[in-house]
Amino acid sequence: MNIGLTGGIACGKSTVAEMLVRRGALLIDADRIAREVVEPGTPVLAEVIRRFGDDLLLPDGSLHRKKLGERVFGNREALRDLENLLHPPIRALIRERMQNYAAEQPDKLVVVDVPLLYESGQQAMYEQVMVVYVPREVQLQRLMARDGVTVEQAEKRLLSQMPIEEKKGLADWIIDNSDTLEATEKQVEAFWNERGLS
Repeated sequence: MNIGLTGGIACGKSTVAEMLVRRGALLIDADRIAREVVEPGTPVLAEVIRRFGDDLLLPDGSLHRKKLGERVFGNREALRDLENLLHPPIRALIRERMQNYAAEQPDKLVVVDVPLLYESGQQAMYEQVMVVYVPREVQLQRLMARDGVTVEQAEKRLLSQMPIEEKKGLADWIIDNSDTLEATEKQVEAFWNERGLS
Protein backbone atom coordinates (compact mmCIF):
# COMPACT_ATOMS: atom_id res chain seq x y z
CA MET A 1 0.00 0.00 0.00
CA ASN A 2 1.59 3.29 -1.06
CA ILE A 3 0.74 6.89 -1.80
CA GLY A 4 2.58 9.75 -3.44
CA LEU A 5 2.36 12.87 -1.27
CA THR A 6 2.65 16.24 -2.96
CA GLY A 7 1.39 19.81 -2.89
CA GLY A 8 2.68 23.26 -3.63
CA ILE A 9 5.43 25.25 -2.00
CA ALA A 10 4.38 26.41 1.53
CA CYS A 11 1.23 24.23 1.55
CA GLY A 12 2.31 22.18 4.59
CA LYS A 13 3.27 18.89 2.96
CA SER A 14 5.91 18.13 5.62
CA THR A 15 3.32 18.70 8.37
CA VAL A 16 0.97 16.14 6.80
CA ALA A 17 3.88 13.71 6.25
CA GLU A 18 4.67 13.93 9.99
CA MET A 19 1.02 13.26 10.87
CA LEU A 20 1.06 10.12 8.70
CA VAL A 21 4.38 8.92 10.16
CA ARG A 22 3.05 9.41 13.71
CA ARG A 23 0.25 7.00 12.79
CA GLY A 24 2.74 4.39 11.61
CA ALA A 25 3.36 5.19 7.93
CA LEU A 26 6.83 4.67 6.45
CA LEU A 27 8.22 7.80 4.78
CA ILE A 28 10.45 8.06 1.72
CA ASP A 29 11.62 11.65 1.15
CA ALA A 30 12.41 12.39 -2.52
CA ASP A 31 14.36 15.54 -1.57
CA ARG A 32 16.63 13.50 0.71
CA ILE A 33 17.16 10.94 -2.07
CA ALA A 34 17.96 13.79 -4.50
CA ARG A 35 20.77 14.80 -2.13
CA GLU A 36 21.96 11.19 -1.73
CA VAL A 37 22.43 10.59 -5.46
CA VAL A 38 24.87 13.52 -5.71
CA GLU A 39 26.93 12.76 -2.60
CA PRO A 40 30.73 13.00 -3.01
CA GLY A 41 32.13 10.13 -5.07
CA THR A 42 28.83 9.18 -6.75
CA PRO A 43 28.73 8.69 -10.53
CA VAL A 44 25.77 11.10 -10.74
CA LEU A 45 27.81 13.89 -9.12
CA ALA A 46 30.63 13.23 -11.63
CA GLU A 47 28.11 13.58 -14.50
CA VAL A 48 26.67 16.82 -13.06
CA ILE A 49 30.17 18.31 -12.71
CA ARG A 50 31.11 17.21 -16.23
CA ARG A 51 28.00 18.92 -17.65
CA PHE A 52 27.82 22.05 -15.47
CA GLY A 53 31.41 22.81 -14.41
CA ASP A 54 34.13 22.11 -11.83
CA ASP A 55 33.31 25.33 -9.97
CA LEU A 56 30.21 23.57 -8.57
CA LEU A 57 32.38 21.37 -6.35
CA LEU A 58 32.89 22.61 -2.80
CA PRO A 59 36.27 22.06 -1.06
CA ASP A 60 34.88 18.97 0.75
CA GLY A 61 33.91 17.38 -2.58
CA SER A 62 30.19 18.03 -2.21
CA LEU A 63 27.93 19.78 -4.69
CA HIS A 64 27.26 23.52 -4.39
CA ARG A 65 23.50 23.03 -4.76
CA LYS A 66 22.60 26.73 -4.54
CA LYS A 67 25.06 27.65 -7.30
CA LEU A 68 23.76 24.80 -9.48
CA GLY A 69 20.20 26.02 -8.90
CA GLU A 70 21.17 29.53 -9.99
CA ARG A 71 22.89 28.13 -13.08
CA VAL A 72 19.83 26.20 -14.30
CA PHE A 73 17.10 28.58 -13.13
CA GLY A 74 15.42 30.19 -16.13
CA ASN A 75 17.48 28.10 -18.59
CA ARG A 76 15.14 25.44 -20.02
CA GLU A 77 17.85 23.44 -21.77
CA ALA A 78 20.16 23.33 -18.73
CA LEU A 79 17.26 22.38 -16.47
CA ARG A 80 16.24 19.57 -18.83
CA ASP A 81 19.83 18.28 -18.87
CA LEU A 82 19.95 18.33 -15.08
CA GLU A 83 16.59 16.53 -14.80
CA ASN A 84 17.79 13.88 -17.29
CA LEU A 85 20.83 13.26 -15.08
CA LEU A 86 19.00 13.25 -11.73
CA HIS A 87 15.50 11.86 -12.27
CA PRO A 88 16.35 8.29 -13.38
CA PRO A 89 18.61 7.47 -10.38
CA ILE A 90 16.21 9.23 -7.97
CA ARG A 91 13.25 7.20 -9.28
CA ALA A 92 15.26 3.97 -9.18
CA LEU A 93 16.16 4.56 -5.53
CA ILE A 94 12.56 5.47 -4.63
CA ARG A 95 11.33 2.25 -6.30
CA GLU A 96 13.98 0.18 -4.52
CA ARG A 97 13.02 1.63 -1.10
CA MET A 98 9.30 1.14 -1.81
CA GLN A 99 9.93 -2.52 -2.71
CA ASN A 100 12.06 -3.06 0.39
CA TYR A 101 9.42 -1.56 2.66
CA ALA A 102 6.66 -3.58 0.97
CA ALA A 103 8.65 -6.80 1.46
CA GLU A 104 9.72 -6.09 5.05
CA GLN A 105 6.52 -4.45 6.37
CA PRO A 106 3.69 -5.26 3.95
CA ASP A 107 0.97 -4.07 6.35
CA LYS A 108 2.37 -0.53 6.54
CA LEU A 109 1.44 2.46 4.39
CA VAL A 110 4.44 3.75 2.42
CA VAL A 111 4.29 7.52 1.87
CA VAL A 112 6.60 8.98 -0.78
CA ASP A 113 7.01 12.74 -0.35
CA VAL A 114 7.63 14.18 -3.84
CA PRO A 115 7.38 18.00 -4.16
CA LEU A 116 7.23 18.02 -8.00
CA LEU A 117 5.35 14.72 -8.44
CA TYR A 118 3.01 15.91 -11.21
CA GLU A 119 5.59 18.18 -12.84
CA SER A 120 7.96 15.21 -13.22
CA GLY A 121 5.19 12.81 -14.36
CA GLN A 122 5.57 10.34 -11.47
CA GLN A 123 1.91 9.77 -10.56
CA ALA A 124 1.82 6.32 -12.19
CA MET A 125 4.38 5.05 -9.63
CA TYR A 126 1.80 5.27 -6.81
CA GLU A 127 -1.52 3.62 -5.99
CA GLN A 128 -2.95 7.01 -5.04
CA VAL A 129 -1.77 10.60 -4.87
CA MET A 130 -2.52 12.83 -1.88
CA VAL A 131 -2.31 16.58 -2.44
CA VAL A 132 -1.85 18.95 0.49
CA TYR A 133 -3.80 22.02 -0.53
CA VAL A 134 -4.16 25.65 0.48
CA PRO A 135 -5.65 28.36 -1.76
CA ARG A 136 -3.08 30.29 -3.78
CA GLU A 137 -3.49 33.50 -1.74
CA VAL A 138 -2.76 31.56 1.48
CA GLN A 139 0.17 29.84 -0.22
CA LEU A 140 1.58 33.24 -1.22
CA GLN A 141 1.20 34.70 2.30
CA ARG A 142 2.75 31.64 3.97
CA LEU A 143 5.66 31.58 1.53
CA MET A 144 6.40 35.27 2.14
CA ALA A 145 6.24 34.79 5.92
CA ARG A 146 8.26 31.56 5.92
CA ASP A 147 11.09 32.66 3.61
CA GLY A 148 11.01 36.41 4.21
CA VAL A 149 10.56 37.16 0.51
CA THR A 150 8.69 39.89 -1.39
CA VAL A 151 5.40 39.34 -3.24
CA GLU A 152 7.33 39.36 -6.54
CA GLN A 153 9.84 36.75 -5.34
CA ALA A 154 7.06 34.56 -3.94
CA GLU A 155 5.06 34.86 -7.18
CA LYS A 156 8.12 33.84 -9.19
CA ARG A 157 8.55 30.69 -7.07
CA LEU A 158 4.87 29.78 -7.41
CA LEU A 159 5.10 30.20 -11.19
CA SER A 160 7.91 27.62 -11.33
CA GLN A 161 5.43 24.93 -10.17
CA MET A 162 2.16 23.59 -11.51
CA PRO A 163 -0.69 25.74 -10.05
CA ILE A 164 -2.05 24.28 -6.81
CA GLU A 165 -5.63 24.28 -8.17
CA GLU A 166 -4.46 22.05 -11.03
CA LYS A 167 -2.79 19.62 -8.60
CA LYS A 168 -5.95 19.60 -6.50
CA GLY A 169 -7.96 18.60 -9.59
CA LEU A 170 -5.66 15.62 -10.25
CA ALA A 171 -5.55 14.30 -6.67
CA ASP A 172 -7.06 11.07 -5.38
CA TRP A 173 -7.03 12.56 -1.86
CA ILE A 174 -7.00 16.22 -0.86
CA ILE A 175 -5.92 17.42 2.56
CA ASP A 176 -6.99 21.06 2.94
CA ASN A 177 -4.37 22.63 5.20
CA SER A 178 -5.72 26.19 5.13
CA ASP A 179 -7.41 26.03 8.54
CA THR A 180 -6.05 24.92 11.94
CA LEU A 181 -3.65 22.03 12.57
CA GLU A 182 -6.53 20.25 14.35
CA ALA A 183 -8.65 20.50 11.20
CA THR A 184 -5.79 19.07 9.12
CA GLU A 185 -5.28 16.28 11.69
CA LYS A 186 -8.97 15.32 11.39
CA GLN A 187 -8.68 14.95 7.61
CA VAL A 188 -5.54 12.81 7.96
CA GLU A 189 -7.36 10.66 10.53
CA ALA A 190 -10.34 10.27 8.16
CA PHE A 191 -7.99 9.18 5.36
CA TRP A 192 -6.23 6.74 7.71
CA ASN A 193 -9.50 5.17 8.88
CA GLU A 194 -11.03 4.98 5.41
CA ARG A 195 -7.96 3.12 4.15
CA GLY A 196 -8.41 0.68 7.07
CA LEU A 197 -5.00 1.53 8.49
CA SER A 198 -5.97 1.78 12.17
